[in-house]
Amino acid sequence: MVDWTQNISGLQACLASLSVCDDTGKALAPDLAFTHMRTATVDLKRNGKRVYLIGNGASASMASHTATDLSKNALVQAEVFTDLAILTALANDLCYEEVFAEPLRWRLKPGDMLVAISSSGKSPNILQAARVAAQQGGLVVTLSAMSPHNPLRTLGSLNFYVQANTYGLAETCHAAILHYWVDQMVESRMADSA
Repeated sequence: MVDWTQNISGLQACLASLSVCDDTGKALAPDLAFTHMRTATVDLKRNGKRVYLIGNGASASMASHTATDLSKNALVQAEVFTDLAILTALANDLCYEEVFAEPLRWRLKPGDMLVAISSSGKSPNILQAARVAAQQGGLVVTLSAMSPHNPLRTLGSLNFYVQANTYGLAETCHAAILHYWVDQMVESRMADSA
């Protein structure tokens, strides 16, 4: 059994392992990737565009939490697809693979952003949504873990990956990445209003 100190060391190692690549597979330094993400978010905010966030299970909770923080604290229009009626209707009428892709087909406009969160990087509904968002001119940002060769890592303009082999570590690292992004957006908002 892992004790608390070992757990913290494992979490620190996972956070330190953060690697980011662009849509060509080129590695980006994490600080440069966060700068690109912040700049893109500031631009979409100024242009009245929207951020969509998706995930399953705990990742869906993170998506919802992040959308709330972006909207409330950074004044960025953000949305999730967690309404139970729409999720179950789409899963029943189409298939579960389409529960995020179909609403994106209706709503996502060129210049909007999709943040796709999947610990495994293999969730069919997340992969389908990332493809649809890119086809419609959206900026796709992915967060994944587990295998460095997971398919989600090839679908975004920015692909954040941590070397976590448990869901707890992956989800904790993804939450830290999302909070860091939100904090940067709050700082940008404060700087704009100063």
